[in-house]
Amino acid sequence: MFDVITFGSATRDIYLKSKKFLSLPGEKFVTGEGICLALGTKTEVEDILFFSGGGGTNTAVTFKNQGFKVAYCGMVGNDFFGNLIIEELKKLKIDADFVLRTKIKPTNLSVFLAYPGKDRTILVYRGASDLLSKKDIPWAEIKNTHWFYLAPFSGKLADLTQELVDFAKKNKIKVAFNPGYNQLTLPKKILERILNKIDILILNREEASLLTKIPYQKEKEVFKKIDEMTKGIAIMTKGGEGVVVSDGNYLYRAASLKLKGVDGTGAGDAFGSGFVSGMIQKNNIVFSIQLAMANSGYAITKWGAKEGLLTKSQKWPKVKVVKEKCSYYGLCLPK
Repeated sequence: MFDVITFGSATRDIYLKSKKFLSLPGEKFVTGEGICLALGTKTEVEDILFFSGGGGTNTAVTFKNQGFKVAYCGMVGNDFFGNLIIEELKKLKIDADFVLRTKIKPTNLSVFLAYPGKDRTILVYRGASDLLSKKDIPWAEIKNTHWFYLAPFSGKLADLTQELVDFAKKNKIKVAFNPGYNQLTLPKKILERILNKIDILILNREEASLLTKIPYQKEKEVFKKIDEMTKGIAIMTKGGEGVVVSDGNYLYRAASLKLKGVDGTGAGDAFGSGFVSGMIQKNNIVFSIQLAMANSGYAITKWGAKEGLLTKSQKWPKVKVVKEKCSYYGLCLPK
């Protein structure tokens, strides 16, 4: 029996670091600024780093680090990168028996262009992970677990979300759900059924706004809407500004640890899996927030999504968590 089975992408991450990348402002860039390269020339890079990534495997590492029996269920390409991912999972003692290989698409790949002093730009190839389908899931073998952790699913993989949640409900498996864009834009009735059955909902503030159709700055209204959608614990992370959590009766607020970060990749995965780890260990929201904030805070101090994740024996600082009665606002609904 497993404590947690994680679902989501498995990727190979390649970091290219160069001072030759040109930073250029422009209205055509979504963020107002872009990285540019001279057309038709070679550009030197000072450093290249290789890691594994993807929400499914990133979260599996946190759970394993916290002492749980963990499996990852997903798909990789029948290629060199896919083999590396499976070998790494086995080396970390994460069960890889539920990882399938396919010849249809290569393993997911992300290339990070890192310019000193600037945020990184990521080139993403969504490959084999998106091909996992209902027929690929070993349903009889995964029912003996306590938790499912659903990391963001992209492409057609998002259609598998309801199947997994319904199966979990039927087999009394708890579900933590960290939806991506493709899941948050599922047909309204399907999404409502999914949200009604989960135990922990993990969103960043942009995702919370997308789900509720309310600007994330209006936190009270956002949580009122989310509490109407789900009976589970609702989380809205706010990047460097911290987090807000609702259990329907209380709001819990915490600031980030303000550690010096070098790479924000996987911070959301580290927070979500850290929070669920805390709930499994102590079933206490305050402790879970503290563990999640530390796990995500330390994750960004290292390059790659997995290198800085906490281990169970590691000492870590605890953030202050402020607990407020929801009824003070007259907005939150008891669950």
